[in-house]
Amino acid sequence: MSASDTRVLLEQTIRRFGEDVPALKPLQLVMRVQLQARGAAPIWRVDLPGPKVSQASAGDARLEVTMQRTFFNEMAKDARLEDWAEAYEDGHVKVTGDSAVIKLIGNVIDRQRARTA
Repeated sequence: MSASDTRVLLEQTIRRFGEDVPALKPLQLVMRVQLQARGAAPIWRVDLPGPKVSQASAGDARLEVTMQRTFFNEMAKDARLEDWAEAYEDGHVKVTGDSAVIKLIGNVIDRQRARTA
């Protein structure tokens, strides 16, 4: 898969996530996304809101999201909020960084899941 294909998949995935959790749409945040595969794991910079996705370093990122490339490819097809929440709970998606930001996003997601349950 080419870098431009990955960029498009990341943009689509983030937009879909924003549709599922509208309270997070205006969030201003820089994320570092690492899609692990054999060999090198490319680093993606995601600027929110937007999203603006580029294959660049993200030294100013407040969050780092890491997952296997093959897992991301499957999830990017049509995964929704519940799918991502389950993947996080099962350890397929790892999120590190600023604990206050992680807690804020987690609380917003929990409230959204409670509304739709």
